[in-house]
Amino acid sequence: MAPHERIFKSMADGRPIVLLDHVRALMRDRDDVEVHVGCDSHNHGRHTVYATTVVLRYHRNGAQVVYHREKSAKVDDLWTRLWGEVERSLMTAELLREEGHIRVHRIDMDLNSDARYASNKLHMAAVGFVRAHGFEPMTKPDLLIASWAANVLCNGAGAKHEAPVPLGGTGAT
Repeated sequence: MAPHERIFKSMADGRPIVLLDHVRALMRDRDDVEVHVGCDSHNHGRHTVYATTVVLRYHRNGAQVVYHREKSAKVDDLWTRLWGEVERSLMTAELLREEGHIRVHRIDMDLNSDARYASNKLHMAAVGFVRAHGFEPMTKPDLLIASWAANVLCNGAGAKHEAPVPLGGTGAT
């Protein structure tokens, strides 16, 4: 599905929104908004659920989250699933920048710079890929509001957070 065809919803009340129109209108009315984009995914049964978020962060007064949630056939390979998150974030950021003429302050990625975590395996490639497209990437352990919101939308409140890879095993991302 092309980025401009995806249906986004408000996290506050679930109502559908037209992403570019919504963000433009909000930024027209306020001058203290930063735009953060992120994505997370979780496997549930035979499906993988991806949630892509656009967080409109106000400098002094909270944030607003809009999101697109999609279900696909289960992606068992961790690299492929996490790279899918990077691609979805980048597509959304490019839509905002190219078609919406909206500055994206950063792309939050649910990847860890610490080698003890499984997601570290694609950290450098993803950071370079996002930077090559002209966006500022942010990864764990930094605070990542857009990927946190995507995590909540994929898995609900109280979702398991990243844990180090145990010796001889695999861990969370």
